[in-house]
Amino acid sequence: MSRSNRERTEQTRQALIDAGRRLFVDKGYAETATPEIAAAAGMTRGALYHHFEDKKALFRAVVEGEAHAVAEAIAACSAPDDTPRDALIAGAAAYFDAMMAEGRTRLLLIEAPAVLGLRLTHAIDADNAETTLRAGLAAMLPGADAALEPLTVLLSAGFDRAAIAIEAGAERRSYEQAITVLFDSLADHLRR
Repeated sequence: MSRSNRERTEQTRQALIDAGRRLFVDKGYAETATPEIAAAAGMTRGALYHHFEDKKALFRAVVEGEAHAVAEAIAACSAPDDTPRDALIAGAAAYFDAMMAEGRTRLLLIEAPAVLGLRLTHAIDADNAETTLRAGLAAMLPGADAALEPLTVLLSAGFDRAAIAIEAGAERRSYEQAITVLFDSLADHLRR
């Protein structure tokens, strides 16, 4: 495939993902029909089905893109001279910032588990934001060993619940303070 064909293919695919994202945010997955997505992208349904097996495959591409954007935001926030604790706290703030993108909390934390299932949604998270959380915890808690994986899953779930609460109007600062207390308590516990 020539470079221009590859570029056109990727542009078409991205236009479908962008249109799908807008509609999934505005209407939800269940209420969004493939003809609407194709029309919003300025494409035919045939073009949509050429790039995606079905609406669920398109939705998965949207979710994977959103999860990747969150992971990139977290990775971009750390400074090379940060302590592991400071990097985790900065990562928490970056996570909350990234989740403020319109519709992202709904897509990743409400719609994705319902549409894609918990196993696939967890796998997508594990490949993205959870990876940086695990690495940060490993650096801050070198003695965590067997507890590292369950701690990562529990804290990731806590971050997700906090993001939902913040989107619903809870005070973000109180969650950031609680995360700092939690990280400090974990570090103190493992030092004993």
